[in-house]
Parts: sequence; C-alpha cells; structure tokens
Amino acid sequence: MNKRVTQLLPGLSSAGLILLLVIAAITSLIIHAGQWQLSSLWHDPYLRHVTRFSFYQALLSTLLSIIPAIAIAYALSRRNFIGKQLLLRLFAMTLVMPVLVAVFGLLAIYGKSGIISHGLSLLGLPRLNIYGLSGILLAHVFLNLPLAVRFLLQSLEAIPHEQHQLAAHLGIRGWHKFRLVAWPRLRQQLPHVAGLIFMLCFTSFAVIMSLGGGPKSTTIELAIYQAIRYDFDLATGAILALWQMLLCGGLVLLSHRFSKPLATFSASVGKNAVNYQDNWRAKCWDWSWIIGAILLVIPPIIAVFIAGLNRQLPQLLQQPALWHAVANSLKIAVMACGLAFVFGVMILLASRQLRLTKQRFGADSIEMIGTIILVTPGLVLSTGIFLLLRQYTDVYGTAFWVVVGVNALMALPYVIKTLSQPMLHIAQQYNLLCHSLGMNGWSRLRLVEWRALRRPIAQALAISLVLSLGDLGAIALFGSQDFQTLPLYLFQLMGSYRMDGAAVAALLLLLLSLGLFSAIEYCFQPRRTKGKHHA
Repeated sequence: MNKRVTQLLPGLSSAGLILLLVIAAITSLIIHAGQWQLSSLWHDPYLRHVTRFSFYQALLSTLLSIIPAIAIAYALSRRNFIGKQLLLRLFAMTLVMPVLVAVFGLLAIYGKSGIISHGLSLLGLPRLNIYGLSGILLAHVFLNLPLAVRFLLQSLEAIPHEQHQLAAHLGIRGWHKFRLVAWPRLRQQLPHVAGLIFMLCFTSFAVIMSLGGGPKSTTIELAIYQAIRYDFDLATGAILALWQMLLCGGLVLLSHRFSKPLATFSASVGKNAVNYQDNWRAKCWDWSWIIGAILLVIPPIIAVFIAGLNRQLPQLLQQPALWHAVANSLKIAVMACGLAFVFGVMILLASRQLRLTKQRFGADSIEMIGTIILVTPGLVLSTGIFLLLRQYTDVYGTAFWVVVGVNALMALPYVIKTLSQPMLHIAQQYNLLCHSLGMNGWSRLRLVEWRALRRPIAQALAISLVLSLGDLGAIALFGSQDFQTLPLYLFQLMGSYRMDGAAVAALLLLLLSLGLFSAIEYCFQPRRTKGKHHA
C-alpha cells in the first residue's frame, strides 16, 4: 500500500498544485467582481455584443474551415502526386507557426499594402481591407483548415482497403461512394475536429488583437485584456473572465457529449485508396480543391520569407531590443516546456497506475485537472493571477515567472494528450515482464520506457516549446518596455506600422519555431548503430 501511495504521490501533488493555482485565480476574480448576478450579465449591451461576436466569428470560422476540409481531405485521399508529402508537411507547419507570423504573412498577401492590393491599384480598383471580421475569418481558416484536413485525412486513410474493393465490385462510385464509404468515417471524426476548432477560434486572442479592427470586432478575450491593461477596470475584467470561463466550460462539456471514439478494424488499413472507374470530372473536382488549398497555405509562408529578407535586415539585426526579446522568448519557452513535461509525466504516471488498477474515474479526474486550461483560457488565468499577486507584491516584478507558469499550463494539455495512450500501452505490454526481471526505476526508464516513447516525447516537447515561443496571451498582459518577448516585439512593430522591422521579426520567429521543432525531432530520432543486428 505504501509503495502504491509513493507511486501516486508525485502526480497527485502536481494535480493538487495546479488545482490550487486555478482555484486561487478564480477566487481572486470572484472577489474583484464584487456584487454581481449571472442573470444581470446579459442586460449589459457591451457584454451581449462581445459574447455574440465571439460565438458568431467562431461558428463562421469553424464552418469555413470544416466544410472545405472535407472536400480537400477526400481529394487528397484519392490522389497521389509528386510533392504530396511535402504539402502535408506544410499543412503541419500551421500547427507550430506562431499566430502573429501567420497574420503577418496574410497581411503581406491580402493587406492594404499586400501583393493583391498592389495589383488591384494598378488596375484602378480599391485596395483590400482585411481588418475586421473578414480578416479574422481568413486568419482562422488559414490556421485551422490544414489541421482539419490532416485529422480527416487520417480517418479516410484508416478505411479498410477491402471496403474500396467491395465498392468497386458493386459499382458504387462518385457521390454514392462518398456517402456510403467515406462519410461514415468522417462523421465519427467531425464532432471532435469541429469542437476543437470552435474552441480555438472562440478563445483566439492574437488574431483578434491584430485584425479585430475596432469595437465591432471584439471578443470576450480581447475585452478582458482591454479592461485590465488599458482601462484598469478590475471589476469588469474579473466579470468578463468569469463569463468566459463559464462559456468555455459549457463548450468543453458539449464537445465531449458529441465526440465518440473511432471504431477499430482488423482488416488491412493504411493503403492508398484505389480510385476505381476514375474520370475527368472527378479529377477536375479533386484538383480544384487541392490547388485551392495550396493557394491558401503556401503564399503567406513564402511572403514571410521574402518580406523578411529586405534591405534593412542587417541594420535591424543589430537592434539590442530584438535580441533581448529573442532571449526572453527562448528562456520562457524552454522553462515552460520543461515544467509542462515534468508535470505532465508525473500526472500521467499516476493516472496510468490508476488505470492499471481499474480506477478509471480517478485516472480521468487527474488528467482532467492537467487539462483544466482548456476550460480556463490562458488570459483568464493570467487575469486571476494578476489580481491575486497585486495584493501582495509588484506584479510586473514577477512577470517573468507568471508568464512561464501560464505558458506551462497552456502546453500541459498537449503533453498529456500526446503521451497518455503511449505510456498506458507500454505499461500494459511490459509491466509483467519488467516485474519478472526485477527491472525498476532507472533501468526500466532507460531500457523500456525511453526506447518506446522517444517519438511521442519528442512530439510533446516540440509542440510545447513552439507554442510557448509564439504565445502572445500572457505576455500581452504582463509585458512592458523592460520585459518583452519576440511575439510582443513583433506585435508592437506591426501596430506602429514599422513593417520592415516587423518582417524581420516575423521571419526570425518563424525560423526559430521551425528550427527548434526540427532540432528536437532530429535529436530524438533513434540512432542506427553498427551492432544493429544484435538488437
């Protein structure tokens, strides 16, 4: 019994510390909110407006991301072409691309000074203006459509090869094949993907802050930031933060209600779909969607590289403020990534032990605490911590550690979701063998866990590091002239229309993100040795 408690103690302590921090932040919000009633919130015209707009833009963004993603994923599942894997790799870049870099790339193409606007002006036509709802939707689709395509494509590629053969044998093709073969698999995955994208758009901060375009295009998250940072209206900020948390909690519960696990098959899976009885109409349809996806994703990425290599690059790289921001970003990202990984592994070791002893409720509960940031968005948590700390100390003096802590909590769900199933499967496969060999502690970690979990660990670390590197949420609240990160530095350059400097900062942030992500993946790759045949 004592040994079992010892195994659970680190994970329970980690979950307890996270829960204590969140409860303290929420309590601080409630105290600063003063006397308020939930029923009276809807009578505030401003709150009604930002709530409606938050839902409206998130719903439109989700629909505009999901509907084309279905057609693009289906087209990619039916077509093999040179560069397909490269295209999917570029789609994966949007997951690790900092939001402000994506915004800068979109402005370089679609903004008032962008390439398309320049062409329109030569034709005597008005320039484009993507500030406001149109820009928000464009940025959200750019960031989330490739993510949806990858999820849906995985579902389509998991269709047993025998189903395609049977459909061909029965003469099922075109729309009927999509409805009878592809749609059942897509339908299982869609609630999960749609729920994820809706939550990402609903709690979006950097996109709204950069492209919102005024009071008409303000979400709850941005209203919290404005109330505290600009107006120093702590009561309004607290009320908005609590309202945001209640809505996010409801959305998470709703998404869990409609999400169902995918069915598994023992038949042959993973082969490319054979496009029997293909015709030119199907080819034109598929290629129109694939080319459309390419035109959406690739030009902004190329624009970031081209704009960043401007004539002022050498001069701008000599700016001390730029390198101070880079140093702060790297320190925050490394520390937040390390904290998220350590806390995540401790929580998962405890939840794994509970699952192995058939205590599913306890395992689910401890993992849910680790992913509580999904219900309590980073800016809401930052607001609560800001209000809590200001009673006892100089908030801006402790800004570095607050930003590190909030970024670690934001990365924690990715660590838990990435490592949860692999760690459980390793224990189920090797526990009895390890016990029979007396293999425990460091020897088990080195010989069993590390070798089997090297790839998911690399993925968890890479995503955590890049997310923390490109985050604007917490630093926007706690940043100052003396304490900046690269995303905040980039945002300030864009806000002051110093676009040459912004282009260099965007390129540097993109290169850092891709470089660190690739470096972690490379370092964690299994090394081939001469004694491979002895393995």
